[in-house]
Amino acid sequence: MKTTVTLAKLAEAMKLQNLTPDIDLAPIELTTPDINRPALQLTGYYEHFVKERVQIIGYVEYTYIMHLPEEERHRVYERFIASGIPCVIFTTLTEPSEDMLNIARKYEVPTLVTERMTSSFMAEIIRWLGVELAPSISIHGVLVDVYGEGVLIMGESGIGKSEAALELVRRGHRLVSDDVVVIRKVSDITLVGSAPDLTRHFIELRGIGIIDVKTLYGVEHVKDTQQIDLVIKLEDWNREREYDRLGLEEEYTEFLGNKIVCHSLPIRPGRNLAVIVETAAVNHRQKKMGYNAAQELCRRVQESTKIRL
Repeated sequence: MKTTVTLAKLAEAMKLQNLTPDIDLAPIELTTPDINRPALQLTGYYEHFVKERVQIIGYVEYTYIMHLPEEERHRVYERFIASGIPCVIFTTLTEPSEDMLNIARKYEVPTLVTERMTSSFMAEIIRWLGVELAPSISIHGVLVDVYGEGVLIMGESGIGKSEAALELVRRGHRLVSDDVVVIRKVSDITLVGSAPDLTRHFIELRGIGIIDVKTLYGVEHVKDTQQIDLVIKLEDWNREREYDRLGLEEEYTEFLGNKIVCHSLPIRPGRNLAVIVETAAVNHRQKKMGYNAAQELCRRVQESTKIRL
């Protein structure tokens, strides 16, 4: 299924003013995060023109159009609007003339404006569309922001994921999603997780019911989105299995083609999951900063061995 986002949502997020209010933005869907500045199209070159993109007219394009003779301007702009574009956005304090708006109404192409500079607006809209239209999957798990690290807690139903998340919230960390996590691939190295609208800020605790974290603990204990930095898989203790005790080699799990560091955490009665998750997050952060405790221990052992010899 192809990911889409409505033009109405884009207009709201970017705070755009709609100069064609008679045209409903809600049914218009955007399918690509790329945008286009129609420089060549305004000169008549439409080869390789991707009409599905959001069209942005900055100060240069606007002054070029306005310097054309009225009849030619009408012809050039009508051909551009009639090409099947989803919308056109004017930036940098530019505003279309009434005849341009009439052409837009004729072909039912929404015309919007923003006071922002073209370059900064383009960067922001590409970033926003890139996130909204990124490939996504939904998985069973809990996502928590722990000391700025996005920790995705996974495991079988009933193993204690939600309880661990609640204890982390009580310790000052922030809940992103419980039970279902929507993962978006915003780049080849970055995965961003969020909660479905229906369950955002809620935690389910067996035997108690639904907990509203935002209402119970405050807005500072919830977060809408978070980059996923670490995966912790909770599993029942298995005496027959050998668990990693040093951590010299990283294990990974894969989502949407991106690899994320993963730790398998055996569960036994009496283990404080929240403290272990906190420690794993801080240790992962330390590794990203260039210090690996396991490697340091290995180095000390090797040096001690050399001294004895």
